[in-house]
Formats: sequence, C-alpha cells, structure tokens
Amino acid sequence: MHRAYGAIRHAGAITPATPAGYRFRLIGDGVSIAFPPGAIFGEQWIEIGDHTLIGERVSISCGMMPGPDLGPDSILRIGRSCSIGRGSHIVAHQSIDLGDDVFTGPYVYITDQNHVYDDPDVPIGRQWPRNSPVSIGSGSWLGAGAIILPGTTLGRQCVVAGGAVVRGEFPDHSVVAGVPARRVRGYTPELGWHSPVTLDATT
Repeated sequence: MHRAYGAIRHAGAITPATPAGYRFRLIGDGVSIAFPPGAIFGEQWIEIGDHTLIGERVSISCGMMPGPDLGPDSILRIGRSCSIGRGSHIVAHQSIDLGDDVFTGPYVYITDQNHVYDDPDVPIGRQWPRNSPVSIGSGSWLGAGAIILPGTTLGRQCVVAGGAVVRGEFPDHSVVAGVPARRVRGYTPELGWHSPVTLDATT
C-alpha cells in the first residue's frame, strides 16, 4: 500500500515535463509541485524558478477564480530554490514576489488583497477588495502559520516567527514576530544580531 501511494504521489506531481506544467507562464528546471496539490489556477500569470519545491496541498493562484483575463504581465513570481511548506496558500491579484531561497513552514498564508469595510451598510464580503503588492526578499524564512498581509515588504534574509501577522516594511536581516508583527531583532556587522533597542541606544 505504501509503495502504491508513493507511486501515485510521484505520478501526480506537477513538473515542467507534465501536461499541467505547460500551463504555467514559467516553470523552471527541477520544479516539483507535490501531489495532492491545493487549488491552482491562473497558471499563465505564475512564474516558478528552477529547483523550487512546493509541498502537498499548497494553493497557488492568481485572481478570484479561473477564467478572467489578468493582463499581459506575470502576477505571482516565486524565485529559484524555494521551498513552500505543505498546506500553504499564496493568493495573488496584483503582485506577489518571492525571492530566491525563500523557505516557509507549513500553513503559511500570503496575499496581496484584503477586504475593506469602508461602507458600514454593505456586507464586508460584498465590498470591492483592495490590493497592495507584496515582496519577500531572498533567503527569508517564514515560520509555520505566518500570515503575510497586503502591502508587506520583507528585505533579504528575514525571519518571520510562527503565527506572526505581518504588514509593513522591514529591512534586510530583520526578525519579526507577534500579532501584529514588529521587528524584534536586527543585524549589523558591528553588533551582530541585536534588539532594536540596542540599535537605538548606539545611535
């Protein structure tokens, strides 16, 4: 039974050589999207770099549903040698960029769109949502269950603690944690890894 399931997983994976792989705007050498996949649509606006591994039940999508024309440019770009943990969701509507060597734990959620509540008389789910691009720098690590909200920019080599809810801009070599997330550590060649309080005290 285990051998048969292993064969099914191997046969069901999406790679550059499989028919499902041809639907992507770009799917690099060595890419593997594990079986069973999550919801995948809008492939013609998705680029995935070489040797990236995407775990089981990961949803990667562009737009609210299959079918609409989202324009001539890519919307979701995942870099080279990334690893996306099982059960994660990356939902793009305007622009999401993951750099190279970005790793996530399981059940991470990344989106560039959020509902608004501007009109107090209209159900929130019926109000037109608002988009804001997301960028995650190369070499970053997102812990299990982290949520990356619209408008977030993470620099290179950042760490996001498990369960953090992240919005805003964070420089290279930041450790962010909490709900809402804040920068709890940074790095400089002079001080190494240190708290932001230490940095403020030396300036």
